[in-house]
Amino acid sequence: MPNKTEKTEHYFSASPKSKPKFGLIQTYFRGKPFKFLTASGVFSKKRVDLGTSLLIKSMILPESGNVLDIGCGYGAIGIAAASLNPKIHVVMVDVNERAVRLAKRNIKLNNVSNVEVRRGHLYKPVEGMLFNCILSNPPVSAGMAIVKSIITEAPKHMAEKATLQMVVRSKVGGERLMQIFQETFGNVAVLARESGYRVLIAEKK
Repeated sequence: MPNKTEKTEHYFSASPKSKPKFGLIQTYFRGKPFKFLTASGVFSKKRVDLGTSLLIKSMILPESGNVLDIGCGYGAIGIAAASLNPKIHVVMVDVNERAVRLAKRNIKLNNVSNVEVRRGHLYKPVEGMLFNCILSNPPVSAGMAIVKSIITEAPKHMAEKATLQMVVRSKVGGERLMQIFQETFGNVAVLARESGYRVLIAEKK
């Protein structure tokens, strides 16, 4: 039986108090093998969730430059991006200290050197940096205000013609988030859709 802490703890908690129960996911993305150490207190610890998988399979990476994975969890999206294109530099950010520790271990586990992880809330750890691409499977359970902030604050951290690519649940605020994309960027498109998820993409003009 889970204890009271485990029941009330969320993966977007800054400092999970539950005792970590570790697991290892082995999978393939775009023809490449990946391993991810996971633990209780982080999102989707038993498998790479469908939304994250769809974003990894469909994401459009720049030829070079900086890429941000915001709300990185144990690092699947950012590590996959870094592995798929060694010419980019990936920064992964999460508020959850356990997720950050796991992401650091997973960087080594997957033998990628063009990626780093920073702990903090949303864009605070990357103030002053500009990115050619921002990727996110946002923490919807943390509330729509957090997801909206990821979208509306993104342009300040994006280079010209950079893209924001975000996975959303079609039936959980999907239409509203498309509207926020449109209001923020003046454009939005559906990059991919599968199993009730969509990947939205917008470009900074």
